[in-house]
Amino acid sequence: MYRQQSDGPMKVFNNVLEMIGQTPMVKVSNIDTGPCELYLKLELMNPGGSIKDRIAVSMIEAAEQQGKLKPGMTIIEATAGNTGLGLALVAASKGYPLRIVMPDKMSQEKVNNLRAMGAEVMMTRSDVQKGHPEYYQDMAARLAEENGWYYVNQFANDANVAAHYNTTGPEIWQQMDGNLDAFVCGVGSGGTLTGIGRYLREQRDDIDLVLADPAGSILEPLVNRNEQVEAGSWLAEGIGEDFVPSICDIQLANKAYAISDKEGMQTARMLLEKEGVMVGSSSGTLIAAALQYCRQQSEAKRVVTLACDTGNRYLSKLFNDEWMRSNNLL
Repeated sequence: MYRQQSDGPMKVFNNVLEMIGQTPMVKVSNIDTGPCELYLKLELMNPGGSIKDRIAVSMIEAAEQQGKLKPGMTIIEATAGNTGLGLALVAASKGYPLRIVMPDKMSQEKVNNLRAMGAEVMMTRSDVQKGHPEYYQDMAARLAEENGWYYVNQFANDANVAAHYNTTGPEIWQQMDGNLDAFVCGVGSGGTLTGIGRYLREQRDDIDLVLADPAGSILEPLVNRNEQVEAGSWLAEGIGEDFVPSICDIQLANKAYAISDKEGMQTARMLLEKEGVMVGSSSGTLIAAALQYCRQQSEAKRVVTLACDTGNRYLSKLFNDEWMRSNNLL
């Protein structure tokens, strides 16, 4: 039954950036979780629609404080989309021009959303790896150097990790009343695993930190078998890597699951059907891994994973039967 929250007056915020964080936690109730309880931290409730709002404000405010970002400077970032949307929110609020470099496999909704928020979007190739001049991160770094723009570089930015160590991690621990056995997340930049993982391990040193990785990424073989492999390709957006980002402490993860695009995307669709929560493709990967972990346990555990971003950015893909069928995902 719907009930209104009644713990005092609702807060009035001075600006949209103050609304970032303090996202709700919800228990999965209509999907089989084996002997475990599975909880989703609804990062899609951030004002920009994803967990990346947290790092966007953290990285920009750190750059301002360090004198690297001055009034009127152009910000440039390489992103699968959600960090760009978080940065667009911050840039609009603070008055910075923003340029985004994105791989061309990302959803058209993300591109349209970014452009609507005033960002200039440059698309580059998805089929090249780090070190190639058209790789999205290499292109962003080069354009920043040539034009005197501020390159945020979430993949090597300590303020990315700090955002999760200082906010997301403590929120999870507090919401679970310190009763938490496992945390499941993915790696894009590595800030989530490193920041939240370090915080949770400080609270409980035997907590399971579980990596959800798209099949084709290099990270699952590295975690499970210490094996270095060539990257393949995958359709899930925003997670999985062809290199280990410098801020990513991959050794924090003590277990990993490789999740196929089919399983991840079908899990996201099932979550909407069974729980009424509409998430994107990266969240589907995380929740699929969390469900595997939960169902494999022989005793009851309390497990948290993230609903990283809203599914309304994937209506043309993940929630489009024709696109799903054309990619052999249905």
